[in-house]
Amino acid sequence: MRLHRNLCFAVIDGLTKIFNEGEYADKVIQELLKRDKRWGSRDRSFIAETTYDIVRWKRLYAEIAEVKEPFDRDNLWRMFAVWATLRGIKLPDWKYFEGTPSRKIKGKFDELSKIRKFRESIPDWLDALGEKELGEASWNKELAALNEQADVILRVNTLKTNIKDLQLKLQTEGIETETISGFPLALKLKERANVFATEAFKNGWFEVQDASSQLVADLLDAHPGMRVVDTCAGAGGKSLHLASLMENKGQIISMDIYGNKLAELKRRAKRNGAHNIETRVIESTKTIKKLYDKADRVLIDAPCSGLGVLRRNPDAKWKLEPEFLDRIKNTQQDILQNYSKMVKKGGKMVYATCSILPSENQEQVDRFLTSELGKDFTFVEDHKILSHTSGYDGFYMALLERKK
Repeated sequence: MRLHRNLCFAVIDGLTKIFNEGEYADKVIQELLKRDKRWGSRDRSFIAETTYDIVRWKRLYAEIAEVKEPFDRDNLWRMFAVWATLRGIKLPDWKYFEGTPSRKIKGKFDELSKIRKFRESIPDWLDALGEKELGEASWNKELAALNEQADVILRVNTLKTNIKDLQLKLQTEGIETETISGFPLALKLKERANVFATEAFKNGWFEVQDASSQLVADLLDAHPGMRVVDTCAGAGGKSLHLASLMENKGQIISMDIYGNKLAELKRRAKRNGAHNIETRVIESTKTIKKLYDKADRVLIDAPCSGLGVLRRNPDAKWKLEPEFLDRIKNTQQDILQNYSKMVKKGGKMVYATCSILPSENQEQVDRFLTSELGKDFTFVEDHKILSHTSGYDGFYMALLERKK
């Protein structure tokens, strides 16, 4: 591989914003890719994947490069040199790479690879917490899986097409996919590609949604004609899935505290041809109270640490703090207590997170079920999905039923 100066500069600029200015990696990369219209797909892939790689392995590379935060541009070039050296890429004769100790880099990598917090590049407190909650053997495997690059998974929109026709349509646009056993609406890309530029996407034939995430709407057991409330809908990936499962019949009320996310859901719903979705911004408790005892199904895709999706959001592990985890656990329980009141007698509720920590998952459900309100509910089933066993994102989902 030959390094190109303008692409490397884009990576360094992106890392500066992510590490020093606290910006989100996905947003930074989106902006970087708009910088030069002449860049082809390989150029764009290099920028995105190299930036994500260095973000993912920040602690390991910084230790090898002997640099500390906040990183100046020279520090970032040293980390870039570590990335390139470990991949066997010949460093060009640029001033940024003068005196790069290639042998020392490889030796230090071998040495640090024996220590998990460096090998898997994770903060001390998070490493200790993961081991405490999952156990050493499981945590070792899960950390390694969460550092792998995530596959691109699509969910076919059955309001517009079917899986065979979508596969053929993508094939005509140069994108090869394969089906996934046990996931009837999922297609996995054989090679990474910009699926958002396809005619199939613009026509609303699919959404990008990880296989684990696709299990959540299925578990809710929503049928055409029901009233379903998606309480933490965000930009609406699961609301759109529910609309297709319900064949556009009945009502989906998609709620969130962020109006801008719901505006994005409206745009996506229009593209998907999903007509049974109504959005409501949660401005006060009144928004929730109006729906008490009125929903056949309630989905709580709760805010969480996001540890199950580190493969696609590697910067999250550097942004997380112990105090945030304490706060989010309180928020999760408050949401369970308040939003469960929307479920009708005989109705069902799913509590889900994209976390792998029992303290955010089954322990929250247990705590709810032993509370005064929770005594009205029966535990039906739950699914604990780890990346190292599934090959997809880490997730948790529990189905509860309100007693008649």
